[in-house]
This record gives sequence, C-alpha cells and structure tokens, in this order.
Amino acid sequence: MDKNTRILITGNEAIGEGAIQAGCRFYAGYPITPQNELIAYMAKELPARGGVFIQAEAEVAAINMVFGASAAGARSMTSSSSPGISLKQEGISYIAGAELPAVIVNVMRAGPGLGNIWPAQSDYFQATKGGGHGDFHLLVLAPYTVQECYDFMFDAFTLADCYRNPVMILSDGLLGQMMEPILFKPQTAGHKSQVDKPWALTGCHNRKPNLVKSFYMIEGDLEKFNLALQGKYRTIINKEQSFEGLFLDDARVIIVAYGSMARIAKGAVKRLRLQGTKAGLLRPITLWPFPAKAFSGHLKKNTRYLVTEMSYGQMVEDVKLAVNGKCPVDFLGRSGGGIPSEEDIIAAINKLDKK
Repeated sequence: MDKNTRILITGNEAIGEGAIQAGCRFYAGYPITPQNELIAYMAKELPARGGVFIQAEAEVAAINMVFGASAAGARSMTSSSSPGISLKQEGISYIAGAELPAVIVNVMRAGPGLGNIWPAQSDYFQATKGGGHGDFHLLVLAPYTVQECYDFMFDAFTLADCYRNPVMILSDGLLGQMMEPILFKPQTAGHKSQVDKPWALTGCHNRKPNLVKSFYMIEGDLEKFNLALQGKYRTIINKEQSFEGLFLDDARVIIVAYGSMARIAKGAVKRLRLQGTKAGLLRPITLWPFPAKAFSGHLKKNTRYLVTEMSYGQMVEDVKLAVNGKCPVDFLGRSGGGIPSEEDIIAAINKLDKK
C-alpha cells in the first residue's frame, strides 16, 4: 500500500487496526453497542495476524483475562462502553495495583444505568478520578478524529509499558461510529512494539521467580507501595500533559472541549472569528494527567473560559482547578444523548459578551 493512500474506516475499526499495528497480541472483550465494530474487527484481524482474541463470557472475565495476559508479558487490551467499563473497575484497580501495562478503550454512551446507545462524555469522572477502589490513576487519552483513534493506540501501548500502568482511550459513540479517511503509519516507522519485560511471568528457567501482586499483608508495606505509586504519578503529571490550542494568542473567550465535543467547538470558534469575536479553543488530549499547564499563559483579567461537554459538568471541575479563580469559568453541557451544537455554543458566548 502506498504511504499516501488514505483508508476510509470507522473510529472503532481505526482503534483496532492501530492496536494490532502497535503490537497488541491479546484482546478479551464482550459485545456492547456502540463499540461492537471494534470487537468484530479484533475477532477477524487479530488471530489472522498472530494474536489471540477471546470473546469472554462477561466484562468481569474479560478484564481479568487481560490481567493474566499482561502479567505474562503480552501487549493486552480490552474495550467496552460505559456500563461495561463500570463492570471492569475492580479488575482495572487490580491491574494498576499490580503495576501492569494494559490498554482499555471506553466508547462512551449515555447513562446513568443502562442508559442508551447515544454518545455522551459522562464517564470523565470514572476515567480520571480512579474509577475503582484505591489511590490509583489511569493515563487517559481523548482522540477527536478517526486518525487520532488510530494514532493514539501507538501512544497508549508505549505509555502503558513505559510506566507499567493501565492506559484508557476515552472515545464516544459519535467518534466510534463515524467514518473518515486516515493514513496508516509506514511499517518502517520505527515504533517499538516489543519491549523488554524482565518482571513478566514467563517461567523462571534461568532467573529468580517473579511475583506480580497487589496484596500486601505486612504492616507498612502497602503504604510504602502507595507512596512509590504516587511518585510515579508525579512523574507522569510532569512529563505527559498534552493539549492542542487554536487562536489562543489573542482570544478573549476560550472554549475548552475534548473528544467529539472539540470538533463541534472548533466549528463554533471559526464562525465566531468570522463575526468578529476573538474566540479560541483549548483541547485537552490527556485527560489524566489534565494539562493544567495549558492555561498558564492565558490567565488574564479580560479572558474567560467556556467549558462545553456532553455531560452536566465533569471536566469543568479540572478547568476551574487549573484556572484557580484567576478568570471566570462558565459551562455549557448536555447529556443523555444530547449534544451541544455550534449554534448553542455561539449563543452562549454571545450571551457572555453582554455580561
């Protein structure tokens, strides 16, 4: 295939292809809309390209299979959608507690409860504030194009191995189902899909036995382990914050949005510019660590922020922490399958201009 050939593909399928090219060799999952194209893609493609695909009997089984495959050294992943990710939370906490690399994809749908199959962004808290029990964090990446759905899989597996920590891709039903033309990475891109894992449970033929665990019985040992984890998380916060900005240099109002919502916000910003409003867009790419440093250069008295989400207010809390009271922060959100439109955003900003 020519390196400039573009392939028309859904966001879900792009995630699957990116995972396989990034070296994923084990996938376990359970069907749920709107991520079924991903599990179908992995069922077809992964075994044909040297990997193992398992449709587990339930989400709980799938995440524990990923735990085992990762402990054995395989690049491993699972995927689901909102209520399915909720079922995986105990296993995700175990994986984080055992310091194992794994990739988890959440193609978000509306909730709470069973909800419906429409897109939403109401799993932000679940993804970025731990989700399961214990003081742990996932690295969380939020693509906003089908190309990024593909590209971010390479980053996800690299980060998971680098920090021995689970990484979540936070997509949604809109991004997962849409089709866009994308470019695949050249096979000679130099991406390192096989890394040395001396800690893996591969059989101790010529070495001392390895132990993978998240259970500490001796008094004080668990606290020492938690302190070490916090040190790792501080390193991640310092090194891995990522974001994209548009028209930020002279912006008087900055829209903050991620994922599919950032696509809509980008269109609104361009229309606002045409009508003479100095609007900008700040798009967090890493949701954890949240890119607080992205705000440092724009905290001026005459600047205000409008956070827009497909939720009733989750990321807005991290924006307020980053701004720390130095600028006004307003919010526009819908959920339950409702999506703020460009017109909604423009109307909200025009209203703010009158304050």
